[in-house]
Amino acid sequence: MMSRGLVKKIGVAGALALALGAGAAAADDIAIGVNMPLTGAFAASGTFVADGARIAADEINARGGVLGKKVRLVIEDNKSNPTEAAAVAEKLIVRDKVPVMMGAWGSSLTLAVMPKLMQYKVPMLVETSSSSKITLQGNPYVFRISAPSSLEAENLAKVLDKFNIKKADFLVINNDWGRGSATDFSAMLKKHGVEVGLVEIMDQSAQDMSAQLSKIKASDADTLFITAAVEQLTLVLKQVEALGLKRQIITTGGSQNPDQLIAQAGKATEGTMHMVFFAPWQPEKSAYPAKSEAFIAAWSKKGFDAAGLTESYRGYDGINVIAAAIEKAGVAEPDAIRKALWDIKAEGLNGPIAFQKAGPEGRESGQSVPATYIGKVVNGKVEVLQ
Repeated sequence: MMSRGLVKKIGVAGALALALGAGAAAADDIAIGVNMPLTGAFAASGTFVADGARIAADEINARGGVLGKKVRLVIEDNKSNPTEAAAVAEKLIVRDKVPVMMGAWGSSLTLAVMPKLMQYKVPMLVETSSSSKITLQGNPYVFRISAPSSLEAENLAKVLDKFNIKKADFLVINNDWGRGSATDFSAMLKKHGVEVGLVEIMDQSAQDMSAQLSKIKASDADTLFITAAVEQLTLVLKQVEALGLKRQIITTGGSQNPDQLIAQAGKATEGTMHMVFFAPWQPEKSAYPAKSEAFIAAWSKKGFDAAGLTESYRGYDGINVIAAAIEKAGVAEPDAIRKALWDIKAEGLNGPIAFQKAGPEGRESGQSVPATYIGKVVNGKVEVLQ
């Protein structure tokens, strides 16, 4: 029979071996944090982005990983809540020791995370958020591949004459994304001689927008710009139809999933137009058709809903850019990755990815310039106008 002392020594040794083994396992991969809304108001979009990220990680690992190690995604739910998003960022950095993150989908969520990036000096690739404030605050740990609403508005301005807009109203979600979109698009329209009328807001949890829509119906505007996530936008379009509101409708932000809208809102979507940043309906129009077709095929092979393609590409591009930066850095350390991101030249599903300086001198954020497309629902299908 073993003595109690020997048992104790073996127990300690065993625990140490397990700890060392766990450490060795952790050292064999490179963790990338993913801060996404998997529940709450933005759950559908956040889940699509996370699934796109998983496809990228699988492909990277199938090619041998990064720096000879597997990539491991640490995906956490920010619950569509800014306070939770900041807490998730801190957890990923402090507990999970990730050297880089991707997130956090919504502009208010990303803005809530940004002080944590400064505090811990960890870079984050922003895959979706569009508030212009994100890259203008002087946070050198922010690198955005999504279009700010100001750029989205500038791209629409190039083809504005095609829409014959004389006066426009706005209905936007009451957060940094929606308010920022209304501000940037209003400025662009006024610059081009278009009158801006009502700017109505709705809480992200609101389900009845009849009060705002009744005001808009009483206005003399010919066009209605809407900024909202797909779940709320579905309700808005149904209520527009129920009220008999006749307007040219253009949605902004690129998070509308037109196919999902068609499935959920039916004929209420007919004739509506949607600004998106990836056009899976006509991949031949993308900057890199073969790459787009391969991603669409990989998404389909996983059995994922095709409606998610206009969101999932963000996660796919984001993880591929992060992996390229880690490879270029030669080490999975935050500051080395941050510096390497400035040198990235990548082929993204929505065009070339390279970061330009934005914000106060000496504290610039990185901003890439993605492509923009406009999809119109015609006879229940999406046609790409641009």
